Amino acid sequence: MPHRGTMGTDIDKAIENPRITEDAELKILENDFEALQKEAQSLLKDKLYLENEISDLKKRASGLDNELRILRSPPLIIGHIQDVLDDERAIVRSSNGTVFQVGINPRLSQEKLKPGTRVALNQDNLAVIELLTDAWDPMVSGAEMDEKPNVTYSDLGGLDEQILQVRESIEMPLESPELFQKVGISPPKGVLLVGPPGCGKTMLAKAVANQTKASFIRMVGSELAQKYIGEGGRLVRELFSLAKEKSPAIIFLDEIDAIGAKRLDSATSGDREVQRTLMQLLAELDGFDALENVKIIAATNRPDILDDALLRPGRFDRIIEIPLPDDKGRKTILSIHYDKMATSRLNISKLVELTEGFSGAELNATTVESGMIAIRESRVKVTQKDAVLAIERIKKKRESGGNTSSPDNLYS
Repeated sequence: MPHRGTMGTDIDKAIENPRITEDAELKILENDFEALQKEAQSLLKDKLYLENEISDLKKRASGLDNELRILRSPPLIIGHIQDVLDDERAIVRSSNGTVFQVGINPRLSQEKLKPGTRVALNQDNLAVIELLTDAWDPMVSGAEMDEKPNVTYSDLGGLDEQILQVRESIEMPLESPELFQKVGISPPKGVLLVGPPGCGKTMLAKAVANQTKASFIRMVGSELAQKYIGEGGRLVRELFSLAKEKSPAIIFLDEIDAIGAKRLDSATSGDREVQRTLMQLLAELDGFDALENVKIIAATNRPDILDDALLRPGRFDRIIEIPLPDDKGRKTILSIHYDKMATSRLNISKLVELTEGFSGAELNATTVESGMIAIRESRVKVTQKDAVLAIERIKKKRESGGNTSSPDNLYS
């Protein structure tokens, strides 16, 4: 780009050379002016670019300052409001179960401060400084299965009648609620699956969730049995609230006998808390509309100890027994599993005779064990001998009562 020194030289040349006219001198000045304009535009673009860079860097610095401030801030205690005394005070229960009367941040909405609301408490004075109304208890939110269960009805053997009953009670109300409205009856709220361990109760519940495309929320009864007063009941409330928000949804309560046992007069403090949790469960079962897209499936292998209030119609409308598979059921289950494996001349009928009294889980374990035997002997196909040996090992474990106190019992 021409600069001032160059322009001065051109003018001097014009003065010394009389043949250069005033028009030529003007042309030189115009060229210099055009060059200066281009340089000014280039500098202006550089200025704008640098200003944008500075603005971006300031934003990043501000974000890093906020992150640093958060990292340096003291941790907050999670609690639940039990009662609101006035605009400035509330009774809260901290995460360790202790109850306090604390102050309330005046900037918080009083309408949202209700009993049961999750809040963040200042670590020093336990004042309520933040509402966590949109946050679920991790135990409840973690119970929801993000991916649809990959179990289908075809994976269940020997349970044709039970599948039909569950589909009528759970699947049909979710898929075609108008049928019940036309007939003028309320659909079942839920079903109770009873049967020995390993007979397919959980798989049946997953198959229903797969078929209905409903959200599947599974929680074990023992997870609801909390030691602090009110914690179990709160989890039950959040569980049903989550199901309503995620509807259509199926709540599967496995081992419900952990919180649904018969109430006794001579109970310890722990037993009384379990009874309070049961009362909250009964209230939730009675409280939501049967036509809502939330269904309950509960399972237990101890129906004899369940509280009578839990079994009455209107709560669990159907009690479905999942028995040990009979000969036809065992043949179906073995065929389902062995059809997925590389086998050589298996006599399924003979295996059915040898597995009398086996549960579905034990039959599955038998097929896996026979495959492991083949792999151990460097073969790629399972033979009849492998299957028979696997059955003998499963029977040996059954006879020992599932005792795994020694390596011999674990692997023999």
